[in-house]
Amino acid sequence: MWKRPAHLSPALRNSARSDSKQFCDGIPRRTMLRIGALGVGGLCLPDLLAAEGTGRRLQKSVIMVYLSGGLPHQDTFDLKPNAPAEVRGEFRPVSTSVPGIEFSEMLPKLAGVADRLSVIRSIVGQRDEHSSFQNMTGFTMGEVQRDKLPHFGSVVSRVQGGTDSVTPPFVDLFPTMQHKPYNSTGAGYLGSAYNQVRADGEDLASMKLRFVDAPQFASRRDLLGQLDGYRRQADNQSLDNMEESYRRAFEVLTSSKLVDAMDVEREDSRVRERYGRGSSKHLGDGAPMWNDQLLIARRLVESGVRVVTVAYGFWDTHGNNFGHLKQHLPTLDTGISALVEDIYNRGLDQDVTVVVWGEFGRTPKINANAGRDHWAPVQSALLAGGGMPTGQVIGSTDKTAAYAADRPIHYRDVLATVYHNLGIDTENYIRDQTDRPVRILPEDARPVRELISASA
Repeated sequence: MWKRPAHLSPALRNSARSDSKQFCDGIPRRTMLRIGALGVGGLCLPDLLAAEGTGRRLQKSVIMVYLSGGLPHQDTFDLKPNAPAEVRGEFRPVSTSVPGIEFSEMLPKLAGVADRLSVIRSIVGQRDEHSSFQNMTGFTMGEVQRDKLPHFGSVVSRVQGGTDSVTPPFVDLFPTMQHKPYNSTGAGYLGSAYNQVRADGEDLASMKLRFVDAPQFASRRDLLGQLDGYRRQADNQSLDNMEESYRRAFEVLTSSKLVDAMDVEREDSRVRERYGRGSSKHLGDGAPMWNDQLLIARRLVESGVRVVTVAYGFWDTHGNNFGHLKQHLPTLDTGISALVEDIYNRGLDQDVTVVVWGEFGRTPKINANAGRDHWAPVQSALLAGGGMPTGQVIGSTDKTAAYAADRPIHYRDVLATVYHNLGIDTENYIRDQTDRPVRILPEDARPVRELISASA
């Protein structure tokens, strides 16, 4: 299991206090000798060295993109061109790469990769609440807060752990949003050991050697040549034949797969242009449309992370719905289509599941402010990869996109599908901090049958 950074152990603190000799950067001699305590994630030296030499194949992973505020389904993936003007809105449907399936004219790039997508038009069961909790846990905000229910990424962390000793299983790319319920939840009853690494703040800093800049650390490496003399003076220390190990430890500590994965400057400039840049500036009280995060998500799963969550955009369009969509849908179209293309072109489509959805849809009728209000009865979701059948639309809505007309699919079934693709049976139980067995999802949650391949 990947562990978070820990403070120095009591023994190490005592050792530091008892040793008056310090290096020029303030690090006590004996602390320096126990260099493993400076490791990423609180790992000891043997952990780091073992991780360095471990090879692995790509793990099953998921990238979940949360559309904060609720995307209007009838203006994107479920247009109703024959509905009255106050319902159908301004956008026309366009053909996709799959005969008979149409998307909004504002999504031409996604239309071009429709053969690599599945769209569910009949998601039901969600409550009218502005939060990410239902998407990320399978339960409402009130239930999550009352029962301390965990984020699905924390469940994956608990059940499957990390792919190696230096890579966390769950990285959350959500920025800190002004509307607090948009922000993702934590591990709840599983305990803080299974919380996500939050790339928006302090947790990302912990992926590097904290409070130590590169020149300082390089100077410490030079001190390795002096370790032989120091170890002869160290009380009760057995450091024979360790110099090479410490040298190797420095190499591990000065490199981080996670930090490297989040550095999009390492990508070919043509790839970054294909994703589109977007902006890190927040929209409304929700998330930014920062397409670098979509690229980072792909890089993270390739580095060994099992779950990556991205908050993307702000879609609470109570007014000026169509003006907002004209400005922002092209950015979504560019970024999500590039992510889908990458998943397939890089041979990740059997292992990496992509899910794009929000907390609800929008009202069929356009209001007096040219906007659409909250609409919990139905919404659409986009899925790709994960070894799932693609090039299909699942379910349908009535003539005004107000209610599911065919094949209603509960939102928990989407999460059940994600768990299935990761190799986790949601009928199983996990144990909380008190060793109490708890079901992962309610017993009526089932993977969407149309998304399960015949070979699964």
